Amino acid sequence: MSDSTSPYAKLEMHFAELHQIEHAQAMLSWDEAVIMPPGGGTERGEALAALAAIAHRALTTDAVGNLLNAAEAGSDPLSQWQQANLRAMRRMHTRAVAVPEDIVRASQVAAARCQQIWRVARAENDWKAVAEPLAEVLALAREEAAALGEALALDPYDALLDGYEEGTRADDVVPLFDDLKGFLPGLVDRVLARQRSPLPLPGPFPQDGQNRLGEEMMRRLGFDFARGRLDISHHPFCGGVPDDTRITTRYSDTDFLESFMAVLHETGHALYQQGLPADWRQQPVGNCLGAAVHESQSLFVEMQISRSSSFMEFAAPHIRHHLGGGQDDDAWTADNLHAHAICVRRDYIRVEADELTYPLHVILRFELERALIAGDLSVADIPDAWNDGMSRYLGLSTDGNFKDGCMQDVHWFSGLFGYFPTYTLGALVAAQWFAAATRCLPDIETSIRTGDFAPVVSWLRKEIHSRGQLKTARELLTEITGEPLNIRYFKDHLERRYLG
Repeated sequence: MSDSTSPYAKLEMHFAELHQIEHAQAMLSWDEAVIMPPGGGTERGEALAALAAIAHRALTTDAVGNLLNAAEAGSDPLSQWQQANLRAMRRMHTRAVAVPEDIVRASQVAAARCQQIWRVARAENDWKAVAEPLAEVLALAREEAAALGEALALDPYDALLDGYEEGTRADDVVPLFDDLKGFLPGLVDRVLARQRSPLPLPGPFPQDGQNRLGEEMMRRLGFDFARGRLDISHHPFCGGVPDDTRITTRYSDTDFLESFMAVLHETGHALYQQGLPADWRQQPVGNCLGAAVHESQSLFVEMQISRSSSFMEFAAPHIRHHLGGGQDDDAWTADNLHAHAICVRRDYIRVEADELTYPLHVILRFELERALIAGDLSVADIPDAWNDGMSRYLGLSTDGNFKDGCMQDVHWFSGLFGYFPTYTLGALVAAQWFAAATRCLPDIETSIRTGDFAPVVSWLRKEIHSRGQLKTARELLTEITGEPLNIRYFKDHLERRYLG
């Protein structure tokens, strides 16, 4: 370890304090989404804005810049982890310095207000109510993107995307998405032509039974309830910190699979968070490695594992136990449950979409938000542009249906622009991880079928979770799988599962 008075050691102490501020922000955000009374919205927005400003000041002070310069130029030997930590600190500092504090504070207040309006307006299909608040959020996002782009010598949208996935540019994403736009529609047609409708599952499904089922599967996968919990929110998410990990879902009494798969998806995120390197918990290098890798962990659990026939053989008796299905009822067999889990249909809602149509939802959002940040699309034009994209990609009209169209996702209303492409990038990476895991664990399907998830979770812990930000996402993927990102694994996975 370095001398406690060295520039690097002082930086570690400073970033440990910054981590505590981020912890408080995470808990206030979770509370706001899960249990805060509606009347608390304005005060909560101001509190989060104040914390964001405090964190921004702590990160952009001249003292931090001077310490970074000294540590980078110093002669003190740093370990591999310390060098990676210093690189992550510099990245955080550079991005923060680029954006004025008044934009940080205003963005937080505007996003909190817009998100709270959205929750009510979406339920009422009221686009007009949220259009003006969204325009304010977008204007601030454009200011942030322009400031970051100037500082980093990047296109404004690329500057936002880089914040979620370091080193990734729109020009990297477009060829991948063009490939999927050429591949997926034909595959969807072929699958729909041969797909048989599963037997309907007799509901309603009591919420308490769904909750018990979700918690049991979380435990079986390795979620530590001593360091986390499951709650309900408008939009499923995983938040908190490694030792206090919060995940949420939402329940439907007519479709238990929606909540079940959401819980499994968020458990993948949570396992990653709980498995981060314990020795570096309060340092940047101990954080998760970008949004696409994070999403790859949730999709590894949900898509690669939990929607497989092997998993459903294991899960079927547990589903029947918690939801009252009869063992002799054909609707509750593993085969029929699996058919429901991989049922393909063109539908409106991204978070309920199957593996084949989901990327088309993401591509639409990617194209629209690039245009929004570039100034080529206004908030007033979003509904028509959304309807046009849904018609082209999925053959569906959202004309006048804002609730199931452009108002369905919380992201833009909470100021998250540049995030959407990481969902499908995560799906591509997850397929590549799973192929690598299968080579290392030839009995992986048997383990899943018997409910023994320890081998595969241990593989994830060793290869990905415990590595934090020691390497870049591209370096880690190449090291673990033997090659850079290759879309072939995802396409092969889909053809094998749906046509094999």
